[in-house]
Amino acid sequence: MSTSPVSVEVNGRRYNWMRRPVVVVCVDGCAYEYLEMAAAAGVAPFIGKLLQPDTALRGDCVVPSFTNPNNLSIVTGVPPAVHGISGNYFFDRESGTEVLMNDPKYLVAPTVLARFAEAGAKVAVVTAKDKLRRLLGKGLQGICFSSEKADEATLAENGIDGVVELVGKPVPSVYSADLSEFVFAAGVRLLETREIDLMYLSTTDYVQHKCAPGTPGANAFYQMMDGYLQRLDELGAIVAITADHGMNAKHNEDGEPNVIYLQECFDEWLGKDQARVILPITDPYVVHHGALGSFATVYLPPSADTEALRRKLAAEPGIELALTRAEGCKRFELPPERVGDLIVISERNVVLGTQRARHDLSGLDAPLRSHGGLAEQSVPLIFSQPVAKSAAQRERLRNFDVIDIALNHLQ
Repeated sequence: MSTSPVSVEVNGRRYNWMRRPVVVVCVDGCAYEYLEMAAAAGVAPFIGKLLQPDTALRGDCVVPSFTNPNNLSIVTGVPPAVHGISGNYFFDRESGTEVLMNDPKYLVAPTVLARFAEAGAKVAVVTAKDKLRRLLGKGLQGICFSSEKADEATLAENGIDGVVELVGKPVPSVYSADLSEFVFAAGVRLLETREIDLMYLSTTDYVQHKCAPGTPGANAFYQMMDGYLQRLDELGAIVAITADHGMNAKHNEDGEPNVIYLQECFDEWLGKDQARVILPITDPYVVHHGALGSFATVYLPPSADTEALRRKLAAEPGIELALTRAEGCKRFELPPERVGDLIVISERNVVLGTQRARHDLSGLDAPLRSHGGLAEQSVPLIFSQPVAKSAAQRERLRNFDVIDIALNHLQ
């Protein structure tokens, strides 16, 4: 009779073996206020029960407060300086091209999920978008598929087939709340039909980009989520909930986006196309945010006076922070080789763009809400069992502590 290891060590952190199923949920764009207001409205009673001092904590996400850096931090237990994923895009100076970091080769640290599976655990990952699925599934011998391409899942590629039949729902539109509901429904069905030790569920922030906390659209989403979380709890799982980032309004009183077009600034200061502005929020799915977020990185020509430009940028209205690469990478624990010469963060209600003509905002059917900066850094850390005081009273909690707490520090 085989026995499981007592623990697994990953990226310098040790994780105890699961005593019962553990389900870690990353709710994309979930500022704490969404949970509070849904609970207060009476539509999320299970979440409401968890919003207590011994089970509900707050932590900081990784900056840039974007999806990929944070999901990969959560599943590796370490910041981007260690795992390498600093955004969705970076500029490769050697090739002179902008590179999409969806390829698993850019993830340079093992995931907790893969290491547990390697040690014999039964691991499952369900993510909303396929862009994230390949990164989360790197090295994983287990189940790993996306809502977006659930009908294409195969045993060879995803560790499972017949997903649509299992879940009993059609493949949803990428631009819908249904994409996230499919994630939850799949997680429940997997737990109902298979032996699972560790599961990671990651949603999309489509609703949060459109709906502020407490609005009918937001409350309907959390009401849906609440039912699935309660069912996971009823099935005997420990449920741990966090987010990759928060979300804020980024528009003026007229509903128009508050945008600083950085490429236009640098074209004026240095000459056309002498600098290159990279917006790491950019990915294949930009309809709901127009590739506008509150974090940018700028690549300068060798002759540029970096410090003078940093000061000039810092003085611009709407800019919260302008740092050199060395300063920014040290403060935010980012990999220097994937970051430009300057790191720029806009204020709470402001986003950063390149040039006005390069942003298609025709898909925005609601006033812009987005993320990426310091204002979206606070996220929930909520558990279905009380957290030990040794963890709850840490000087600083991060969203990438969620697996450590779920496995090592619950009462």
